[in-house]
Amino acid sequence: MHHYADEISIVFGGAAGQGVQTIADALVKVLKRNGYYVFACTEFMSRIRGGSNSTEVRITGKERKAYVRGIDVLVALNAEAVDHLEERIGEATLVFAEKDHVEGKEIKNFIDTPFAAFAKQAGSPVFSNTVAVGVVLGLLGISLDAFLAYLSVQFASKGEEVVAKNVKAAKLGHDFGTETAARNRIQVTIKPADTSPDELLIDGNTALGIGTVAAGCSFISSYPMSPGTGLLTFLARRADDFDIIVDQAEDEISAINAALGASYAGARAIVSTSGGGFALMEEGISLAGVTEVPVVVHIGQRPGPATGLPTRTEQGDLNLSLYAGHGDFSRVILAPGSFVQAIELVQRAFNLADKYQTTVFVLTDQFFLDSVASVMKSEIVRLPVERHIIRTDRDYKRYRLTKNGLSPRGVPGYGDGIVKTDSHEHDESGHLTENFGVRRKMVHKRLQRLEQLSREALLPERFGPAKAGSLVICWGSNRGVLEEALERLKRKDLAGLHFSQLYPLSPEISGMLDAKNVIVLENNATGQFADLLNRDAGVRVSRKILKATGEPFSVEEVVEALQERQHE
Repeated sequence: MHHYADEISIVFGGAAGQGVQTIADALVKVLKRNGYYVFACTEFMSRIRGGSNSTEVRITGKERKAYVRGIDVLVALNAEAVDHLEERIGEATLVFAEKDHVEGKEIKNFIDTPFAAFAKQAGSPVFSNTVAVGVVLGLLGISLDAFLAYLSVQFASKGEEVVAKNVKAAKLGHDFGTETAARNRIQVTIKPADTSPDELLIDGNTALGIGTVAAGCSFISSYPMSPGTGLLTFLARRADDFDIIVDQAEDEISAINAALGASYAGARAIVSTSGGGFALMEEGISLAGVTEVPVVVHIGQRPGPATGLPTRTEQGDLNLSLYAGHGDFSRVILAPGSFVQAIELVQRAFNLADKYQTTVFVLTDQFFLDSVASVMKSEIVRLPVERHIIRTDRDYKRYRLTKNGLSPRGVPGYGDGIVKTDSHEHDESGHLTENFGVRRKMVHKRLQRLEQLSREALLPERFGPAKAGSLVICWGSNRGVLEEALERLKRKDLAGLHFSQLYPLSPEISGMLDAKNVIVLENNATGQFADLLNRDAGVRVSRKILKATGEPFSVEEVVEALQERQHE
């Protein structure tokens, strides 16, 4: 008997073009309507057709935001999916596949599933993915009602005949799943959550988009590059509703310069890219530094160097954003750990950029952007839109030296003054200069705001025991996996600390890092944040848990890594 009482992990595998993502999208929406906690994450190869893609859907008794390596149920739409996921298939894994897709493979719990025959019976081979959703819902003992309603809406524009064929495919799959569960004594008793209309099912791109709109963004210029393209397309679909100018630039150099031009004119501007695209923007970031033009830069991280693994995940661009641009000037780096936090942090990014006339980076990654989870609307924070533009007078000087290092920011056409700017070193009025004394003051002025930014910096959030001898630090998207790993371990000597602001660091963090052992968990090869903690806060990191394969950390491997240390 297979009994799932607390959670079940279901993985769908198939080639690009077989509708693996379509299956997952449909299933998570149906599960959400039935009141379950769901979390989904996707891995896919960099090709339009073929290869092997997979999506993991976790159905849990409590809210989860992490990837697990173990598979309870695998739905494989081709033989390559079984090969690709073979290392994750355990003795207890139920594998639903066509018989010829598993020939020659030793799989203990194989269930011959006629996806193609059912799809053909419904009217076309393209209905295999609809069959697959029906099979899983039958297996889980969940009514087809919500799925049939979903199909009616999804295919309404294609006519009643297409809807009817999809409904037939879903019923064939559901009957098979129900009969299989009974015959193999498969029981799922995960208790649905107390959901309400307050709950939203979104992905990371949508979270960023909501935050960007809420921040009053009025301009985005980007050149498409996965996984950063999602924010561009989100805003493009809603440009007319929120008066946002969307510029799909010819390249990343044009994108950053267009954003700086828009910001110079008074817009709230953002660019969205990935590491390889941002590499082309570095000269523009230096231009933003010397001209003190505010801009928000979203980097959806993926593995490098060069093209690397373009559809995979990594946290490898912290150093890139930290040191980008020639010369010394201020910047801020933020990295959300949840969708709710992303909505708030993007708003904060725009406010900080405007207030301190600087570049603010928001770092995410492919895992974060393509994951799907529920958020409560009541938890979403709406920050006031803080604008810091003044009406200029005839004596206006754009780079006037002030006590706090922040010059009054004017924009062309708003007031009587002339807003002069120059990429050369300049004097207070904006004219280029080679005066060494002025140069010294201007360099100090541009760096001075880092002191204020550090005093205003977000503090990391702690979870786990109040007093622990070992502290595990993570940043960005690794929050969910560390929280769940620590919950599984239940160790009194182990706590977690999540950083959502990576630079500049608050001077108060030193009092939060007083553990005997400091461990840093991050998705890169060298421990970039661990090095930053040592450089800027004098933190002695006793161990780094690193991963740079292109995969996210799984809950199991974080648990194993922390257990290994315990037994040393």
